Amino acid sequence: MPPVPADPGPPPGAPDPGRSAAHGRPAADGRPGSHGGPASHGRPGSHGWPAADGRSAHGGPADPEEGQAREAGRLSGPLFRDEQPDPAPPGVTETVVLRAISDDTTPAPGHGTQPHPGAPVHPAPPANHPAAGQPRFVPTSHPGQETPVAAQPAPQPQPQPRKQRGGRNLQAAIGVGVGLGAVIVASLFVVKAMFLVVVMAAVAVGVWELTSRLSERKQIKAPLVPLVVGGIAMVATGYWSGIQWAAASLALTGLAVMVWRMAEPPEDYLRDITAGVFTAFYVPFLATFVAMMLAADDGPQRIVLFLIVTICSDTGAYAVGYKFGKTKLAPTISPGKTREGLAGGIGLSMLAGALLMQLMIDGGSWWQGLILGGCAAVTATLGDLGESMIKRDLGIKDMGTLLPGHGGIMDRLDSLLPTAPVVWLLLAAFVGS
Repeated sequence: MPPVPADPGPPPGAPDPGRSAAHGRPAADGRPGSHGGPASHGRPGSHGWPAADGRSAHGGPADPEEGQAREAGRLSGPLFRDEQPDPAPPGVTETVVLRAISDDTTPAPGHGTQPHPGAPVHPAPPANHPAAGQPRFVPTSHPGQETPVAAQPAPQPQPQPRKQRGGRNLQAAIGVGVGLGAVIVASLFVVKAMFLVVVMAAVAVGVWELTSRLSERKQIKAPLVPLVVGGIAMVATGYWSGIQWAAASLALTGLAVMVWRMAEPPEDYLRDITAGVFTAFYVPFLATFVAMMLAADDGPQRIVLFLIVTICSDTGAYAVGYKFGKTKLAPTISPGKTREGLAGGIGLSMLAGALLMQLMIDGGSWWQGLILGGCAAVTATLGDLGESMIKRDLGIKDMGTLLPGHGGIMDRLDSLLPTAPVVWLLLAAFVGS
C-alpha cells in the first residue's frame, strides 16, 4: 500500500494553533502570546503554562482533548529534527528500497546514498553472514516476519576441453594411412605401371589443391588446365624416357602457362604466371623423380625404401619431440617442431635406411643406407617447413580436406616431394639407375 501522506496543515489564512501571536495576539489556546505565554518551540512557559505539545511545566499531561487539538495543527516535516517519526499504523505496509548487499564489496565511509530523515533504518548484516550458497533472510516491514532469499551460487569456471596434439583425429589418420599403404603396395607389386597411375592422380589433385588455395586466399589465378596436363606429361616422360624429357616437359608447361594466361586481362599477369611456373616445378616435376625410381629394375624396392625412410623421419621426430622436445627448431614457422625431434627423426631414418639398403637393394650396403636415411630426414623436414611457410602465408591450416585426419593430398606430399630427387640421386650414385 502507498505511504500515508502527511497532514498538509491548516488552510491558508487560518490562524496557526501551534504558536502564539507575534504582537500580543492570543494564541489558539486562548492564553497570552509572547508576554508570558507558552514558547513557540514547544517548551513550558516561564509561568508554568502548559507547553504547545500538551504537557505542563512539570512534565505532567494536560487536558487530553486540548493536547490532541494542538498535535493536529502542529507543523511537521524534515525541518523539525526534534520530532521522532510516528510508527506505522497496524495493517499498513511500507515500501522500503534496500541497497543490494554484496559479499565482497563494502562502500567506503561517507559515500553512498544517505537515508531520508525519518525513514526506518535497518541494521547492517552481521560479519558472520551466511556463506555463498546459503539462504539469506531479508527483513520485511512486518515485525517478526523474514523473507528467505536464496543466494545465487558463485559461478564455477568451465573446464576447458582437452585438445589432441596437432588437432588431428588420430584414429582417422591411422585408418587413412593404412588404406594408402595398401593401395601403394598393391599397385607396386601386382602391376608396376599401376603405381604410375597413382602418382599421376596424386599430382593432378595436388596441383588443383594448391591453385585453389592461391585463388581463394591471394586471388592468384594460376592456369589449372595447362598445369594438370603438363604435370601428367612430366610424370609419363620421366618414367618412359628419363630426366631429359621430363625437363623438356617442364619447360613446355611453363610456356603453356604463359600463353593460357594471355586470354585474361593484363593486370597481375606476371604474378599469375610466376605462381603457375612455381606450381609446375613444386608438384609434378619433383614427383617425376618417383616415377624415375620406379623405372629401374628393382623399382618397387626403391619406392618402398624411399617411402619408409621418409615416414620414419616424420615418426621419429614426432615420438622423440613429444617425449623429450624442449628446444624449438623453427618457432615462427612450425612451433611444434623441436631440435630433439629432428635428431630422433634423423636417427630412426638412418636406422631404417641401413637395414633396407642392405636387405632390399641389390648391391647396396648398410653405410650407404645410413647416408641415404640421414639426407632423407633432413630434406623431409625442410619440405615440411617449406609447405608450412606457404600455408602460413595463405593463412590456412591444411591444403584440403580430402584425407580425414591428414588434410589434403599436399599435406601428405610435403615431405615426400623434396625427398624424391635426393633419394633418386643417391641410389643412382650408389647402385646405378
